[in-house]
Amino acid sequence: MTDQGHPDEAPRGPERPAPPPRAPRHRYHAFDGQDPFGSRLDARDLLSRIGDDLLQGFSGREALQRLLDEGFGEVTGLDELRRRIAQRRRDAAEATETGAGRMLADLARELDAVVDLERDARAGDDDPLATMELDLLPRDPAGRMAALSDFAFRSPEARQRFEALREQVTKDLLDAQMAQLTAGMASVTPDDLARTREMLADLNELVAQRDRGEEPDLEGFLDRHGEFFPDRPETLDELLAQLAERMAAMSRLLAAMSPEQRQQLLDLQRTLLDDPDLQFEMMQLEDALRDLAPNLPWDQPGTGGGGMGDADEWDPFGEGMARFSDAVDQAQRLGELEALEESLGGHHAGATLDDIDEDALRRELGDTAVDDLRRLKEVERALEEAGAMRRRGGQLELTPRGARILGEQALNDLLQRVRKEPSRTTVGADPEPTGGTRPWQFGDREPIATVRTVRNAVLRQVADGGPDGPDGPDGPRLRLHPDDIEVEEQEVRPRTATALLLDLSWSMPLQGHLVPAKRMALALHALITGKHRQDSLHLVGFSDYARRLQPADLSGTGFDRVYGTNMHHAFLLARRILLDDPRPIKQVIMVTDGEPTAHLVRGQSWFNWPPIPATLEATLREASRLARSDISLDVFLLEDSHGLVAFSERLAKITGGSVTQLQGEALGRHIVTGYDHLRSDW
Repeated sequence: MTDQGHPDEAPRGPERPAPPPRAPRHRYHAFDGQDPFGSRLDARDLLSRIGDDLLQGFSGREALQRLLDEGFGEVTGLDELRRRIAQRRRDAAEATETGAGRMLADLARELDAVVDLERDARAGDDDPLATMELDLLPRDPAGRMAALSDFAFRSPEARQRFEALREQVTKDLLDAQMAQLTAGMASVTPDDLARTREMLADLNELVAQRDRGEEPDLEGFLDRHGEFFPDRPETLDELLAQLAERMAAMSRLLAAMSPEQRQQLLDLQRTLLDDPDLQFEMMQLEDALRDLAPNLPWDQPGTGGGGMGDADEWDPFGEGMARFSDAVDQAQRLGELEALEESLGGHHAGATLDDIDEDALRRELGDTAVDDLRRLKEVERALEEAGAMRRRGGQLELTPRGARILGEQALNDLLQRVRKEPSRTTVGADPEPTGGTRPWQFGDREPIATVRTVRNAVLRQVADGGPDGPDGPDGPRLRLHPDDIEVEEQEVRPRTATALLLDLSWSMPLQGHLVPAKRMALALHALITGKHRQDSLHLVGFSDYARRLQPADLSGTGFDRVYGTNMHHAFLLARRILLDDPRPIKQVIMVTDGEPTAHLVRGQSWFNWPPIPATLEATLREASRLARSDISLDVFLLEDSHGLVAFSERLAKITGGSVTQLQGEALGRHIVTGYDHLRSDW
């Protein structure tokens, strides 16, 4: 074997290619139910759904609650979830009411069958007293069960069937007190009852230890009696809570029964659980649980609204003999449904969607309902994360960004209804870029939009299969085509200051004018701040007095439950605002549905209906001051009453302004698109 020496000393051959880079390593986990294609909620869409409510004057919380109640898109709302749960609650209440009666009726039929077997066995006996003993048995199920317990059966089949029935009902009564108590018992023997009594005594001692301020030994208790609690609760509170819910459900079932049925079950329990100490321990535990959980619906019968029903025809528990523990299960489910219905209603102070038990909702309505609930929980967070709404002083309110989003949506809606031809911009002194671009045409002098031009050339060249010329020293050459060139749009137009006066008097919402007027205001604000940034818009609301508004205020300013339409104060405030604005062109746009009924006298609003000459004169005088200050006035009337039209025509004559009658969405289309067209033509 030839010694090759050290690798560093080996003869050099051709260089080996470098090994390929190692592929990144990935880790995979089991699918846990997440939706890989799930998307976040669209805050703009959510805001548009509550926009009208906000503009109508609902608070942010009220508007959001209406959205949660109604749902959106494919997400089911709380109203529908409440309806489904209410129906299931009614069904559970009916099953609870019918279950106990059904159990007693089935037990009576089974006992009759046992007696019939025994009667058949004695049929050939010549002794007339043989069957008389059977005829003297009590007719009620509890009495007959007690009599047959000490009865001398002649029929082995009848005795065997009775013993099986007795054992079944005994286990059923124990399970009714404490769910699944007999799950580990093959039969219920005296030793089993003794162990149950010992467990209850130890459990009562745990409760007593805690009441004395001592530390209960739960682990030791579970080590001794673990077969009764296969789930092995972690705390004593958890264990007692489960038992309290069960015993409260049983008390509800007893309360739903008639006095005769209730007495039958109590007698039956005393007969089958013939252990005074066991019954004492159960009563002691129930008393303790009532004190520990007084909020549970103890002794409250359910309200099904459908009556008792026919126990012989309706079988809520499936085929076979009805069980008392099944009826208690229905009563316990009824309590869960009532709690779920209450949490879905959210009527108590401080209620939130987090109060809803998702596990209980899933058991009743399935995973889809839980998914809908989680989407509803995301609504408020989505609006806050998008900056559309915020909490201030415990109240949910629209933010300036939210108002801008509403305005943009209103503007888009308006523009979609209006066919708008592209306008050519002019070039003159001190041009201002609009931020947009357009394809170059022969004769254009606007600056070339370099980024857009190069992008167009690259995309065209890639679409054509790559560069069509030799490469340069730095790579493939880029060849421009006239069709690739775009230029920056520029405008030359004077800057304008606009005061928009919105009537917020009581008549506006009564006639359905408030929401369209507010939507128009937001759309105009979005148009000016987005496209005509050199212009300004000042919002003024007026009723008995006038005051300045911000766009976000339109969600909180509903309508004023005061008397008076004070145009005098609105014109005065608008003139002061516009005179402080440096923009050379100034205009006032007023939207109203009524003639002036108030004016200022020494700073106080004076109201009169019908309008008095002093109010009309003060209003016209302030309007003429607008005209003398070179401030134009355009009035938009939402009603056509004779007094309003006559006053408006007089106002237009004095100021040289215009008066237009519009209603509904036509208001926004006329004002917003009219402003846009006018400013684009300058």
